[in-house]
Amino acid sequence: MGELITIDTPGDPRLHDYTGLTDVELRRRREPAEGLFIAEGEKVIRRAGDAGYAMRSMLLSAKWVDTMRDVIDEAPAPVYVVEPELAERVTGYHVHRGALASMRRKPLHSAADLLRTARRVVVMESVNDHTNIGAIFRSAAALGIDAVLLSPDCADPLYRRSVKVSMGAVFSVPYARLDTWPAGLATVGEAGFTLLALTPDERAEPLDEVAPHRMDRVALMLGAEGDGLSRRALAAADRWVRIPMSHGVDSLNVGAAAAVAFYAVTAGRPTE
Repeated sequence: MGELITIDTPGDPRLHDYTGLTDVELRRRREPAEGLFIAEGEKVIRRAGDAGYAMRSMLLSAKWVDTMRDVIDEAPAPVYVVEPELAERVTGYHVHRGALASMRRKPLHSAADLLRTARRVVVMESVNDHTNIGAIFRSAAALGIDAVLLSPDCADPLYRRSVKVSMGAVFSVPYARLDTWPAGLATVGEAGFTLLALTPDERAEPLDEVAPHRMDRVALMLGAEGDGLSRRALAAADRWVRIPMSHGVDSLNVGAAAAVAFYAVTAGRPTE
């Protein structure tokens, strides 16, 4: 059972996991190095626990204690109860959802392990916006993508903003980082996947004509907002595909494009 501990000093070292949450660069370095991530809000905290992530501690305002009582009773971790003003001083922002938890990371999967059993994967290159990462993971979970592969410079899926935008979907879609780029794409091809590069380039084939849902194993490649896939990544693809546009629109936000493309890749495929 979690121990309820009231804290009234922002400098208390027990709150170290929650300090400076708005400092993106600091948290980007700290969290993987310290083996933690922050789950925000009741639903996300519950989904992290259901996915098997162990809790290090929880930070709550008093009015959330009853709501989270079952989680508190089950978690063998301290629960720090603070006033909302103190939480804001520690974290750097007003914690609207009233509940934060510091969770332990799990060891990352290897790309080879994920590719062994997957049939539909998404490969992201240089997607470093946490909102886009979260949106893509949420669509991947909803539309039956089996796994996500990330280039070395992609943003952290377990960063607080990514987790929040995904509504915890980052916990349900396994992911791995490719150690080298774009050389790591060879591993995907060798595992029997057809590499489809999503690009607005007019030379690309319309997705509906390619009919990726009929292919045995598909890896859909997505690039960063604005820049898209690099020339080297495009050169490594088996085929270029695009989403047909109307009314003079040249492209979609990468999160929206991902959702459309995921449906095209998985349409008609049985989901579990």
